[in-house]
Amino acid sequence: MRASWYSKNGAARDVLVVGELPTPTPGEGEVRVRLAVSGVNPSDVKSRSARPLGEGVERIVPHSDGAGVIDAVGDGVSPGRIGERVWIWNGQWQRTRGTAAQFIALPQAQAVRLPASTDFDAAACLGIPAMTAFHAIRLLGDIGGRTVLVIGASSAVGHYAAQLAALRGAQVIGTVGSEAKARHALAAGVATTINYKTESVAERVRQLTAGRGVDAIIDMDFSTTVQLLAANGLAPHGTLVCYGSNAYGDIAVPFRPLLWNSLSLRFFLVYELTPPDRRAALDGLSELLAAGRLSHTIGARFALDEMAAAHEAVETGRLIGNVVVRLD
Repeated sequence: MRASWYSKNGAARDVLVVGELPTPTPGEGEVRVRLAVSGVNPSDVKSRSARPLGEGVERIVPHSDGAGVIDAVGDGVSPGRIGERVWIWNGQWQRTRGTAAQFIALPQAQAVRLPASTDFDAAACLGIPAMTAFHAIRLLGDIGGRTVLVIGASSAVGHYAAQLAALRGAQVIGTVGSEAKARHALAAGVATTINYKTESVAERVRQLTAGRGVDAIIDMDFSTTVQLLAANGLAPHGTLVCYGSNAYGDIAVPFRPLLWNSLSLRFFLVYELTPPDRRAALDGLSELLAAGRLSHTIGARFALDEMAAAHEAVETGRLIGNVVVRLD
């Protein structure tokens, strides 16, 4: 099979290789998926750039997200799954072979049935972006009639988070970095945007909420958003749900506002959801997909031979929408 991989960390054009690898055989409890599309996420390019491969690891086939058709099953898996259209989650999490290949073999639970109405490009955006957004919104509980601030509302995760919050009846405010990104966020259900490059986010939040602050924050960069807590950007008894940070060192938090306003901080890593939380996300996303309630945005499509360019497109951060790689 054709695949892309790297054998050392470094710049995309320096380390990514495209060539032939043995086609995997599904083991017990596994399915093999002939992949049509692989999704490229920021975590994929960060791993390629700097995360050590691990002792004794010869190569990494990157990417956790993808979509395709089951073409073989291992012992213990119903043959009836052959021919099933599916999307993949955690394809490369704690594994050396991800979805940047024409085939992948993995536990059958990680290949989720895909409604006929959802194409493979969109399906390759579900594993990390949509599932992160779904769990983040779920952690907020009932948000009907409440105000939710989505940090990075035009990002891959933020685009889904804005949609999901709006579907649950929230008034959504979103931070963006350009007029084009503002239009994208508004189309997803954001009521008001804040350009963080030209406006003070804290000041605009206070203006928009009559000084009270928002009821909840969905946060992609805790190292920056933590400043909103000190500036009373989060209302008393509010919740900040965080799934990332641009700085991974120690980050000081403003203890006094947290204590006196009874604020809650929730952190999670989408790769390590508990089984009940994973099941809730899978079921919830499946229902939304079947009902056609989610919109998907593809920012760029690349061929397998253009893998380095695909990684570079994600690294620039300038695209609106997800980056996908066609494998057929």
